[in-house]
Amino acid sequence: MKLSHTLRSTSAVFDDPNLVSAAGLVPALALAESAGLRDLADEHLSVPTDKGANAGLKVTSLVGGMVAGADSIDDMALLRHGGMGRLFTRAYAPSTLGSFLRAFTFGHVRQLDAIASRFLIALGGLTGLLGASADPAASDTDTDLEVDRGYALVDVDDTIIEVHGYAKQGAGFGYSGVRGLNALLATLTVPGGAPVVVAQRLRKGSTGSPRGAKRLVGDAVRTARRLLGKNRPILVRMDSAFYGRRPVHAAIAGGAAVSVTVRMDKRIKAAIEAIADDAWTTIEYTDAIFDEPSGRWISRAEVAEIDFTAFAAQKKSDHVPGRLVVRRIPDFNAEKNKAAGQDTLFDTWRFHAFFTTTDADVLDTVAADKMHRHHAVIEQVHADLKGAALAHLPSGVFTANAAWLVLAVIAFNLTRAAANLTDRELAKATTATLRRKLIIVPARVATSARRITLHLPHAWPWESAWTALFDRVNDPPPSLAA
Repeated sequence: MKLSHTLRSTSAVFDDPNLVSAAGLVPALALAESAGLRDLADEHLSVPTDKGANAGLKVTSLVGGMVAGADSIDDMALLRHGGMGRLFTRAYAPSTLGSFLRAFTFGHVRQLDAIASRFLIALGGLTGLLGASADPAASDTDTDLEVDRGYALVDVDDTIIEVHGYAKQGAGFGYSGVRGLNALLATLTVPGGAPVVVAQRLRKGSTGSPRGAKRLVGDAVRTARRLLGKNRPILVRMDSAFYGRRPVHAAIAGGAAVSVTVRMDKRIKAAIEAIADDAWTTIEYTDAIFDEPSGRWISRAEVAEIDFTAFAAQKKSDHVPGRLVVRRIPDFNAEKNKAAGQDTLFDTWRFHAFFTTTDADVLDTVAADKMHRHHAVIEQVHADLKGAALAHLPSGVFTANAAWLVLAVIAFNLTRAAANLTDRELAKATTATLRRKLIIVPARVATSARRITLHLPHAWPWESAWTALFDRVNDPPPSLAA
């Protein structure tokens, strides 16, 4: 590819009032309108003074900008160019939206959390996201069908969002050694589907991972229940930072099972030593080879399990019976340790253990271990958000950044729901891919007989997917016309 003309014979003028750079916002925000985002914000958000006026329009402006790629308040200016005023009304200026965010208190952020949860549930009903039905009662009546679909997975983890400068309230150095703020997220994934975010919380950068996890886990399980129905089994997966009675009990109180990595304390080591030598099973792992004649994996990794009661040192009401599943791999330093006379069990093998309350008849030892290792899927969501609206936390005010996080999650879920209406290839794509193929599509706005027509690029490679989305939100079938 090369230029068809030299730059000397080419000119550029920003003078067309009918062009837009993000025509995909039309079906995306139509979907948000159908799911009631603006009405939810008007009803539940009570930001005071003139800064909080027309909350619904300001929330949709911020979410629309994020869907189109904005990662700072100044970027919201992309909503006010060319023919955007003909497609959308009341797209607020960046300064107005910044003032709106800075007026938030922690209570208003919690109101926005409630809006995000209700909006996700509405999206689930409209689009079939996560297999949710528009009628929640429908999934409650078919117990066998729900169980056959397997566990719905709620993953909980936190991440540090790096910030620069010293004007950011709450910024500090956390466990990663990076100066920033700490975002705690919970995602929901069903087999064969892509994850959505069901709960979120922004915290100080220096905070410990489990701080506030009890409430967030409870919120996440409740939202998952409302999305999937009461009969769908839910498994909450967490790493060792969240191995504590509060997050675990919050999950169990919501009717979910747990799978949480444990720390190698004395009780865990004693339980591992009690596992019989013949209880270990080889598993598919890094560098494993499947031997067809024997039907077994030839691997240096093995798993076993033993009955275990978590938090047995606490009061009896805190005890949680379950299984301790242990994976072991040879320690590469074993020979050195043996030569030094240190050939004990824990010098010969490296152990990774997790506690689970899942039913052994549903998930045996090998299956439970494999499912727990896939907890890392939440890291992909962290990376996705940081490649989009969470590339920056744009304000110096902590509560404004907390609200920005919730809005970023709403934009993430909206983009995911829109992709779910196109095709299977895009349904699991990253936000950056969806933005490139469905949202940032240039168009010319034309009006004829009081009807607006968008003239999009000829031979757009993803025309069929874009058209499928537009048709579904423009004239949805009865099952989507809630």
